[in-house]
Amino acid sequence: MPSWLFQSPEASSRVVTDLTKLRLFFFLAPLLSGIILVFAFPGWNSNLAVWLWPFPLLSVLWPWRNVDGVKVRPFWRGYLAGLAFFLPNLWWVRHSSRVIGGAYDDTWIGWGPELLGFGAAIGLSGYCAVYLGLWSWFTQRYARPKVEKLTKESWQISTTHSLGCAFLAAAAWAACEWLRSTTVFTGFGWNGLGVAMHRNLVLIQAADLVGVLGLSFLPMFVACTAWNTLTRLVFAYRGEGTCKSRLDLTVALVLLLGTAGYGMLKLTEKAGDDITVRTVLVQPNVAQVDAWTGRLAEQIYDRLDKFTRMYAGARDGKNPVDLVIWPESALPVNLNDHFHQLPEGWHTNYFDDLLHAGEFSLLTGTELHEHGRTHVSAVLFREHSRNRQDYHKLHLVPFGEYLPLGDYPPFSLLRGVIPGDFTPGTNAEPLQLMKPEVQIIPLICFEDTVGRVARKFAREAPQMIVNISNDGWFLQSDETEVHLANALFRAIELRRPMVRATNTGVTCFIDTHGRVTSRLDDPDTGKSFVEGVLPGEVQVPRQGKLTLYARFGDWFAILMLLICVVKWAVARFARPATS
Repeated sequence: MPSWLFQSPEASSRVVTDLTKLRLFFFLAPLLSGIILVFAFPGWNSNLAVWLWPFPLLSVLWPWRNVDGVKVRPFWRGYLAGLAFFLPNLWWVRHSSRVIGGAYDDTWIGWGPELLGFGAAIGLSGYCAVYLGLWSWFTQRYARPKVEKLTKESWQISTTHSLGCAFLAAAAWAACEWLRSTTVFTGFGWNGLGVAMHRNLVLIQAADLVGVLGLSFLPMFVACTAWNTLTRLVFAYRGEGTCKSRLDLTVALVLLLGTAGYGMLKLTEKAGDDITVRTVLVQPNVAQVDAWTGRLAEQIYDRLDKFTRMYAGARDGKNPVDLVIWPESALPVNLNDHFHQLPEGWHTNYFDDLLHAGEFSLLTGTELHEHGRTHVSAVLFREHSRNRQDYHKLHLVPFGEYLPLGDYPPFSLLRGVIPGDFTPGTNAEPLQLMKPEVQIIPLICFEDTVGRVARKFAREAPQMIVNISNDGWFLQSDETEVHLANALFRAIELRRPMVRATNTGVTCFIDTHGRVTSRLDDPDTGKSFVEGVLPGEVQVPRQGKLTLYARFGDWFAILMLLICVVKWAVARFARPATS
């Protein structure tokens, strides 16, 4: 029974009040951590938030004193922090169902689409928060440092103990991010801690070694060692501890400086022999509602033709462009006109006439219907419509491009809501650009946020990454910037230059270091939601060396997962020796 039951009424009342305050703190601290983490992502892009956000949550998971009468419940504390982060961070998800209902902006569209949108945002946030809860449970139960060891043992023991606990906590974080990005309906790995560092060009260069999931280890390791150092200093100041070692924090800072040093070497290395690909990116900026109704079909075809001829048409016998890229869903009617909306042979005549305007290749997104299956596809044309290469999207978006478990309730109830049920492709061969001879890694829509998909295309050859997207599903929200922040890491992981052609969103050029070198924006407002064309030159490394990440993928995060599993198994099944 609680000790305060046997105290005087005044003392008991004071203890009850303290316990109430402590329970409130245990509730608010995780929420504060989640809220701080929100500021690390597009909309604010605070580098400081990346390193500070864990401290309120650590004060609950790794408290300095044990308190009777208050249960930590680590999973639920982490889950609270996850909700506080993911709900505002993923709030743009609600627009997808609103667009299906006919929304052009934030104006109220009706109870059905609005409630479905709220449900989608809350459901996805609730799912993602599970992994932060899992991390909190593991960290509190298997990685929690013992305060006595930290504050009263020798500096050697204290430092070793702190580093071991911080390593396990950081390993568990990388492992949970890998699980979130791979499990349950192909996973959803957006907005990990590594992505939060997207503007820190020096530190993110290590993604070519460990991937963006591996980068997440660093800020968590630094935060945990800093928390342990703070614990020692507070106890020493109170006269309750004798150890003041800062060596563990020094080790973490050395790791940080080593990562920064590697980044500086990469950023300053001498440029090699490159192949220049003169590229034009077209952004139609067509609202998704208009794309569905088809009422602007003629206008869209005319503008695509006009923009392409304007920038890629031959002049005085010279061809100014090698590659023209139209975004995902650029064609108002699917390429093979599956539903017979156009006169027979219309697309053949349209592309033959356009491709004769100059010696350029044209890449466009469309839907392809083959053998009773529908694919989200990219098609690369050269010279005429019959000379083409097709790529079918490998990584489909659950509940967007296909309905998981669609034959079983409650998922079957959504069958009439999902706009299309597509079949994933099976071929991860790059597309081949003939002039110049460069391979294209084609990534459609969210595929540019999934490193394990992009690396399937990596070959020891000159390659460039091309992403075609349609972010019109999310209106003029932060999703476009969030998408870009997650996508740019593919250029670093593979050391391949990247271009992104979007219908609405961020159309841009990205170099092999993850720098956005050029983007299409309104010159007056700075907004990316404009119709226009972005020409530029892509410098493609001629040698096309494979990075460590390209060869072995998320090896680091998987290794961290294995270490955590071994730690759990040893703690769970080991038995004390008997004499």
